[in-house]
Amino acid sequence: MASTKVMLIFNKIKKNNEVPLYLRIIKDRKPKYVSLGVAVEEKYWDDKKQVVKKAHPNHERMNNYIQHKKTEAMDVVLDLITDSKYVEVKTLKNAIHGLSPIEFFPFALKYIKVYENKGQIGTYNKFHAVISKMQKYVDGANFTLTDLTLNFLKQYETYCRKEYKNSLNTITSNFKCIRRILNEAILQDKLPYEKNPFLKYKMTTEKTEIVFLTEEELAILENYSLKPGTMKDHHRNLYIFACYAGGIRISDLLQLKWENYDGQHILLNTQKTGSVVSILLPSKARAMLEKYKTPDSKNDDFIFPFLDKSDNFNDPKILHKRISSCTAYMNTNIDEIAKAAEIKKHIHFHTSRHTWATRALRKGMRIEYVSKLMGHTSIRTTQVYAKIVNADLDKAMEVFEEIPEPPAEPLQNPEATPETEKKILPKKPVKPSRKAKTSV
Repeated sequence: MASTKVMLIFNKIKKNNEVPLYLRIIKDRKPKYVSLGVAVEEKYWDDKKQVVKKAHPNHERMNNYIQHKKTEAMDVVLDLITDSKYVEVKTLKNAIHGLSPIEFFPFALKYIKVYENKGQIGTYNKFHAVISKMQKYVDGANFTLTDLTLNFLKQYETYCRKEYKNSLNTITSNFKCIRRILNEAILQDKLPYEKNPFLKYKMTTEKTEIVFLTEEELAILENYSLKPGTMKDHHRNLYIFACYAGGIRISDLLQLKWENYDGQHILLNTQKTGSVVSILLPSKARAMLEKYKTPDSKNDDFIFPFLDKSDNFNDPKILHKRISSCTAYMNTNIDEIAKAAEIKKHIHFHTSRHTWATRALRKGMRIEYVSKLMGHTSIRTTQVYAKIVNADLDKAMEVFEEIPEPPAEPLQNPEATPETEKKILPKKPVKPSRKAKTSV
């Protein structure tokens, strides 16, 4: 609860010795001062009763004015605190001055609408989920941009850990979305730069295991017997194709058409980053495509049998929903096939991307080429695979670690007896007598 008090501010005393009256607001032990627009000499002020003394000629009019302003301020304070337990003291001050604070959630929803309009439905859905979770936490409170403080972030982090069992990486991912919204508010002059709580809040991540298949595991999955033409067979084929064809993302593979393939290369405009990539397919990948080519195949037909070109994929929402559905189904089947093939790893389609990257680096492909083929916007993203390969190489070098052999047993004469051994032992050298003289 906030407390208020009318008081004199002596560091702003006027030349006529009148001292300005301010309303002090304290919330969470943080004070803010709001000018009441009147001043009085110290001798006329009763600090205990917070009124102008009767000795002042205009004491009644001034006291009525002060009481009115104090009541008005308290009404604003009570309204804001009732609506939100997170309201900051500066928000109270601005409200008393008649400055309306910017509400966070309407601003955030308006901002992420841009992603929806651009057709970036995955990004839009991610931001929307983050905002919805945050709305649940504040429980319908009138939450403003200035209420999003360092203290709030710490409390919200604790809530996400306990209520949703979120990992550190999930919390950081959520907070990056919130930070992006605040940065936009700063760009639009809706929030002062120094009020950005992320200037003091440090976001960290923890290392996660990158799952990929070894050459042996890839061969096992590739040769595992499945009934041709079944959905599991199609899903396995697409996974194997990605492991040989540059680790193409599933969203791009599902939309791959025959017009993107010239018999040697695949040319595609990646959906996630918008980068254009040309990939020369190895023989195994080309052979995989030939399985799906028929005399009736047309240039605008999808290569793999997962999307129906009769659907209205010009609508990004429909396309995103269809890709999400296919991905979920494929991930389930790929993991089931791996378990049936006794591969002791939990795999999903994205692990095909990891598999291709580690294979490419092991085979000597330069990291900048791997980065380009994978459509990474920064080579730093690709370096995580280089670390994996380096760790494997370090382990491989252990074969050169020499293991010390046990000391050899002394050679024995098989015909020797204890008596003869004594005879063959070398005689100890005879020390010269101290009295012996040496000749020069």
